[in-house]
Amino acid sequence: MSPRQRNTDIEQARVRIPADVEREDKLLGQMTARQLVMLAGSGVILWAVYAATRAFVPLVAFGIAAVPFATVVFTVALGRFEGVAADRWLRAAWHHHRAPHRLVPAPDDVTSAPALIASSVGPAPEPLRLPLTGVDVDGAIDLGHDGLAIICRASAVTFSLRTPPEQEALVSGFARWLNSLSESAQIVVRAEPFDLAPSIAALLGAAPDLPHPALEVAARAHAEFLVELGQRSELLRREVFVVLRQPAGDDAAGRLGRRANEATVSLAAAGVTLVVLDASAAMACVTRALDPAGAHRPVGVGGITEPITLRPSSQKESPQ
Repeated sequence: MSPRQRNTDIEQARVRIPADVEREDKLLGQMTARQLVMLAGSGVILWAVYAATRAFVPLVAFGIAAVPFATVVFTVALGRFEGVAADRWLRAAWHHHRAPHRLVPAPDDVTSAPALIASSVGPAPEPLRLPLTGVDVDGAIDLGHDGLAIICRASAVTFSLRTPPEQEALVSGFARWLNSLSESAQIVVRAEPFDLAPSIAALLGAAPDLPHPALEVAARAHAEFLVELGQRSELLRREVFVVLRQPAGDDAAGRLGRRANEATVSLAAAGVTLVVLDASAAMACVTRALDPAGAHRPVGVGGITEPITLRPSSQKESPQ
């Protein structure tokens, strides 16, 4: 068999998987089962009301009164707001309206304010319940009743620069890892602004110590190029993470560690290098995920599981 014929057979054997695999099935035209239930239920309600009132309410008056109700039902059932179904959007808006908007990190319930000042300060804030309770020394994230999770940093693969046989081998290696999964796994691709100021400062600081004047000139020219690059466009740094989760149970941490080792070996066949984040790196990753626009955590600040304590009274500064 010629290589061209073999490649043709491979192309014909491939099956394209749509990206919208979670989209609801259409049962009638473009309407899903949920939309049909909403419309049918509203139609039954209108019919029941008409059957109960037709003896003393004229049909025209009933039709005029039913038009606003039918309009609202059709809008909620078939409409979309910001790419989300109207009924789900309204449900989310209602839950957001009912949910507390002032949350503070507190292990226990927040004590209510005294009655004398309760009217002026407003309702007390609610405790902030994060999905994680701590980070272990080995980098495993404790999710409480949901088990454990571990974050692995993955390297990128220049797939488009590979030959068709190499691409086929990479896809096969990635497919073998996906088929071997028995628990939850998540692939996260995150982009965040990248600051070139530390690299520029390092170049300018090391330029005078270079062994040759030409190297110093090249270092300063490269620093100027980086300055112009940062001023010309907004630079983004992309990171790829693989998050493995393990339900709570006996030896959950051990099973999660073995799964991380298996994923490292399996994805190596696809050209991807996995590095399990340690405690400090995992904590920094979670911190940036919770506050993407905030500054990075300074070195020396206590961890998530470390309590904040007051200084002893003997170390307090005396008033001037």
